Amino acid sequence: MKMARHLAVSVFICLLSLGVSYPLIKGKPDDKGSNRLHINETNTNATDPADRCAEEGFGAMTLDDQGVMHYFRDSFVWTGFRGKAQYINETWPGLTGPVDAAFRIHNKEQPQLHQRTYVFKGSRVWSFFEGRPVSGYPRPISQEFPGVPDNLDAAVECHSGECKTDSVIFFKGGKVYIYSPHEVPPVKERRWSALGNCTAAVRWLERYYCFKGTNFTRFDPVSGEVLSPRLLDTRDYFVSCPGRGHGEAAMRNATFASIKNRCSGRPFEAFSSDDKGRTYAFRGGWYFRVDSSKDGWHAWPLNHTWRTLQGPVDTVFNWENKMYFIQGSQVIIYLTDQIYVPVLGYPKSLQEELGLTEVDAAFTCPLSSELYVIKGNKLQMVDLKKTPRVPGEEKVIAHTQVDSAMCNTHGIYLFQGPVYYHYLNVGQLLTASQWPKPGNISVNFFDC
Repeated sequence: MKMARHLAVSVFICLLSLGVSYPLIKGKPDDKGSNRLHINETNTNATDPADRCAEEGFGAMTLDDQGVMHYFRDSFVWTGFRGKAQYINETWPGLTGPVDAAFRIHNKEQPQLHQRTYVFKGSRVWSFFEGRPVSGYPRPISQEFPGVPDNLDAAVECHSGECKTDSVIFFKGGKVYIYSPHEVPPVKERRWSALGNCTAAVRWLERYYCFKGTNFTRFDPVSGEVLSPRLLDTRDYFVSCPGRGHGEAAMRNATFASIKNRCSGRPFEAFSSDDKGRTYAFRGGWYFRVDSSKDGWHAWPLNHTWRTLQGPVDTVFNWENKMYFIQGSQVIIYLTDQIYVPVLGYPKSLQEELGLTEVDAAFTCPLSSELYVIKGNKLQMVDLKKTPRVPGEEKVIAHTQVDSAMCNTHGIYLFQGPVYYHYLNVGQLLTASQWPKPGNISVNFFDC
C-alpha cells in the first residue's frame, strides 16, 4: 500500500485561494541579486528612489535569458527577489534609465532571436542576450516592430499555445497593441477596459501579470479578462520588503517550507511528462514545473493550473492531450491543449476507468497508449485504447516499492525518496535483476 500522503493543508487555504507565489530564481531560493555595484544596502525609507519597496512600483519588469527577474525604475534596476539597487548602465551596457517597457522574446522558429531581452525607451529599442548588448541596437521601434507606437507603457511576450501564435502585447494609454509578425495585419489594436492600462507587465510560469504602481493583477493574454479576485501588492509577492510577505506565518512552518522547497530532499508523490515535453513534479498539494527552469523553479498550488484540483495526488500520467490525476480511488482528467480544462463526467472511480483498485505509480511513454501501472513489485500494462480497459498479466520487477514513475524520450524513471533509478525502456526494467546506480532527484532534476 502506498504511504498515506494526504497532509493537513487547511492552515494554508489563503495561500491556495490566491495562487500567487514568490518568483524565485533557478538554483537560488535565497537570491540576493548580482554581485555588482549595490546601492542602499540597508535602506527602508520608501521615499528613497533606490528603495525597491518604494510606493512608485516599477516602470518595467522582465525575465532575462537566464530566468532572472529584473525590475526597472528611474535610473535603477533590481535583480531577483532580494536584489539591491544598481544603476541600469552598470548592468545593462549602453542603456540609461528610465525605461518604458521590457520583455524576453519567445521565437523558437528563429533561434537567433529566441530568448533575447528587449528594452524600450522613447522611440528606440535595445536588445540584450547573455548580459551583452546585441550588435546593431538600439533601433527605432517602428523599424523593429512596425505598427507599434513609441513611448510605450508596458510590454509582455505571449507564447504560442497561450496566444494563437508567438506574439508581443504592448500597452499604451489604455490601448493594447498585439504584435504577431506571422499574421496579416501584424498589429491588432484592442481596448481591454476591464484590465485598463499597465505600467509594467510580465509573463512568469505561463501566467500574465499587469502592474499599476505597486499593485498587480493576473490577466488572460487573449481576452484581457482579469483573473485575480482582487488587486495584490507587488511587495508581498515579487520583491522582499521588511515586514511584508504573503503567508509569513505559514512559511515559518517547517513541514510546509520543506514541501515548497524543491531542494529539501522530501519525496515527491508523482512525476509526469507529456508529449509536448512539459514535466511536472507533485508534492503535498503543490507542483513544480520541472522543464521550465528559465522561469524559476517554484512551488505552485495545484488549483492554480488545474482549477478544481486540491490536495496531494497519488499518480499522474498523460495520454492523447489529456492529463490523468489519481487521488485515492478516484480519477480526474483535464484536457491539455492550451489551458487545463476539466473533462466533464469526472471524477470516476479507479475501477471504472482503469479496472484497478490500487496504484503506487503509473506512466505512459511518449505517443504510446500503453499505461504501465506499478503496485508493490508488480508491473501491469493497461491499453488505454481498449474499452473496457482490462489490466494485463502481472510481471515482477526488482523494486519492491516506488513513490512515482515517469517516462519521456530519455527512458523510464522510478522515484523513491530522494533518489531515482533510470531504465532505457520497459524491457530493461523487467529483465533487471538489481537496481541501477541511483541518481539524486534534487541535483539532476532541480539543479540544487
